[in-house]
Amino acid sequence: MMGVALGLGLIIGSFANVCIYRLPRQESVVWPGSHCPHCAAPIAWYDNIPLLSFVLLRGRCRRCAAPISWRYPVVEALTAALFVQSIAAFGPSLRAIQSMVLGTLLIIVFFVDLDHFIIPNRVTYPGTVVGLLFTAALSGWRPAAGAAATAAALGGAFVLINVVSARLLGEEGMGLGDAKLAAMIGAFLGWPNGAVAILLGVFLGGAVGVCLLALRLKGRREHIPFGPALAAGALGAMWWGPGLLHWYLGRVML
Repeated sequence: MMGVALGLGLIIGSFANVCIYRLPRQESVVWPGSHCPHCAAPIAWYDNIPLLSFVLLRGRCRRCAAPISWRYPVVEALTAALFVQSIAAFGPSLRAIQSMVLGTLLIIVFFVDLDHFIIPNRVTYPGTVVGLLFTAALSGWRPAAGAAATAAALGGAFVLINVVSARLLGEEGMGLGDAKLAAMIGAFLGWPNGAVAILLGVFLGGAVGVCLLALRLKGRREHIPFGPALAAGALGAMWWGPGLLHWYLGRVML
């Protein structure tokens, strides 16, 4: 089963790369087929095999010899690892499929926000609906209603942060894309795992921000994308949320 998850993850990772490249450019992720972004030459199937083709082509386009970004094999490998971890955590189940779907969406968000400082609505809007459908299928409509409330609460909290920051500081604290991402995470994970995901994201984002400032890689006024931190937090909460919450509450209650 792990082999199937690995192979499927590599294939889905290849499609995730298409989404990461095309969604910020408002292009279709279906048509046209895969092509070199430099010379626009169509990519043959044998040059589009996840990981293997990158190695055989030595990281260059067969037609124009332009370099292929290392992001492509990285995304494929990460997606494959995510699929394997989903099976390891939940076994061959609908819960594992939910984990795979959310993980793929989060990988797309991670790299798009990292490169372009945007979180595509074409990911978060349908992702929120899919998340609620998964919750309904796994737990019933009443928990799905709770997940919808969690999505609204988490997204609304980010909107409120933006409003307060704009009033007090004259600039938004976080983009509305972050609010929509928080809502999608809430739809998939519900309560309390959705809240755990956001807290983990805030902690990770803060830690990375402090490190970047300390190393002078970013200035105080420079924008640091928060989507990657939220995505990482959601992955952690999806797999280890109950354990992390139990550990935290145990520390607080001491």
